[in-house]
Amino acid sequence: MQHRMGSGDLLDAQGHLIERGWASAEVRRYDRRAIRASGWRIKEWDYYCITTDRHALALTLADNGYLGFLGLSWMDLEAGTAVNHGAVRPFPFGKMALPASADSGDIDQRLGDIHLSFRLERGARLLSFDAPGFGDGAGLSGAIRLTQPVEDRMVIATPFADAPRAFYYNQKINCMPASGEVVLAGKPIRFDPESAFAVLDWGRGVWTYDNTWYWASASGLLGQRRFGFNLGYGFGDTSAASENMLFLDGRAHKLDQVTFHMPEGRPDSAPWQITSNDGRLDMRFDPIVDRFDKVDLGLFRTVQHQVFGRFSGKATADDGEVLEFAGLTGFAEKVHNRW
Repeated sequence: MQHRMGSGDLLDAQGHLIERGWASAEVRRYDRRAIRASGWRIKEWDYYCITTDRHALALTLADNGYLGFLGLSWMDLEAGTAVNHGAVRPFPFGKMALPASADSGDIDQRLGDIHLSFRLERGARLLSFDAPGFGDGAGLSGAIRLTQPVEDRMVIATPFADAPRAFYYNQKINCMPASGEVVLAGKPIRFDPESAFAVLDWGRGVWTYDNTWYWASASGLLGQRRFGFNLGYGFGDTSAASENMLFLDGRAHKLDQVTFHMPEGRPDSAPWQITSNDGRLDMRFDPIVDRFDKVDLGLFRTVQHQVFGRFSGKATADDGEVLEFAGLTGFAEKVHNRW
């Protein structure tokens, strides 16, 4: 079952999801004040990832209740390296004031040596960042402009079966052309909108303590057509809808369930296979580099394997068109959180 949501508030007076399902636009209004759960369980974040065939940049800003986080990651896909840099803020409990909508509100945060700014203008997102301590003092800074025409996106409201006031409201905006410049260790690196594309992962919700998720995303070109996908599963009650979706020329094509067939041992040790139960997706993922991160603070623990690489395979659009692709840059990940 893939239930498409209508518009309205996200939560009722008791803090329960009014409607569960998927949409291709921000149809439900999130309001943190409507939550009827402990502030320790509220998790909010904005995550951007911009990829080219040579590099990938990830920017994270998160208020996870008792722990806030600002982070930058740089992946060199030619050298097969990944560098993470972050700063934590204890007990923000909403004070980081992340916007209630993916389509309005600016963010400007400083923490440690990191400055992140995410600003909206008509048809675009402006990302700027500065971290002089990145890479043992090499430094990472820059400004990137993401073009965002009015197009379909992945939106899902997911409940948790064993926690009636828990939910995840998520939006993924793929295939945004990126332009601008990154300065790494004093060296400028240009991002060209013909070859650089971004995804926004916008998440707001009340989470249970122990979760594992699988997520894959890619954005790029299929000939002259912008093409990408969002795939994921592993947590919550997805009986009303999955988050699996293809994007082609700005239009969403909904898939049912997917499975990641991962190698044993290290997730970057061998190719993955990703398939869907409806037969509309069959692809291979060839890893290049694992952006591995692990934090263990006792009650808070996260183990993240975000593997960057290339996707090749076949996907079928809603109208039956078969899309064949090869060498599409993106990432696939497995994340286990106790938070």
